[in-house]
Amino acid sequence: MHVLTLTTHADAPFMTQQMAALEDRGVSFSTLSVAGEVDAETARSPADYLRTVPSVISEAGNGYDLIHAHYGLTAPMAVAQRQTPVVLSLWGSDVHGPVKPISTACAPLCDEVIVMSEGMRTELGQDCQVIPDGVDLERFQPKPQARAREAVGWDDVGDAFQVLFPYPPERTVKNHPRAERIVTVVDNLLERPVELRTVHGVDHDAVSDYMNAADALLLTSDSEGSPNSVKEALACNLPVVATDVGDVSERLAGVEPSRIATSDEELIDGLIDVLQREERSNGREAVREVSIERTTEQLLEVYERVADAGRPKRMTAAVDAVMQRHR
Repeated sequence: MHVLTLTTHADAPFMTQQMAALEDRGVSFSTLSVAGEVDAETARSPADYLRTVPSVISEAGNGYDLIHAHYGLTAPMAVAQRQTPVVLSLWGSDVHGPVKPISTACAPLCDEVIVMSEGMRTELGQDCQVIPDGVDLERFQPKPQARAREAVGWDDVGDAFQVLFPYPPERTVKNHPRAERIVTVVDNLLERPVELRTVHGVDHDAVSDYMNAADALLLTSDSEGSPNSVKEALACNLPVVATDVGDVSERLAGVEPSRIATSDEELIDGLIDVLQREERSNGREAVREVSIERTTEQLLEVYERVADAGRPKRMTAAVDAVMQRHR
């Protein structure tokens, strides 16, 4: 099976990890990224998306079994071509944020739609498959904290608690100011120092070391789909304190010590409790149900179903409409 991947971020770790796992199952990929450069301070313009459409239409005619469009903003260009079936994966902010109208309009035109959580399915209000991004349990696994701290250069922190925030501060949806506020309060309330470690831009292979070096993961996001950092923390038995977003409450069900919070007060109380217990969690057992092996199997089933159907759903609907008019 040969798949054309459309994406706004060709180096997104969870997407490339997913593709590598599918390649091990016999799927081959070509990747087409949206035109234009993007960084923390520069976003793509509408013109960048428009000028990518001809490339998608041209490339789609090269014998692919399906197109897998990642993120709602790639959906219009995926459905603009007529010959190849489309699987659309929505990532979270394209359902909960300003991109939602585009995702909602394009989803019915795609042959299959994949979302990360039940909350996203409810918000989208359309038929879709819930398949969270899987976690690689070989890459993310527990290791001694002292060894991990040496690996990341935290071996001189003394007795200070280390709270991990694994996102760039400029990603406003992650709400870094709230994380700073929570840790500052907890630092003032506990006898031992508490430090917030904002880690981003490191190689994905190094993230496991940071998870094992920390004493807790703090997630203060305003919205999420299925945050990979939470699943990676669970795989390393790192306790998690998080806002009730996406599928976090489902992932943390039965995990101790970890806490779900809906207010600053609950985040503060939860972080104090988790740190004072000075224990690793039982998260690894809980996260096995979303291992990369299991989610790859689910995604492969979607691919096979769409490829076997052949003709794009929107073309089938158009043909049926013509047939009805001539009966």
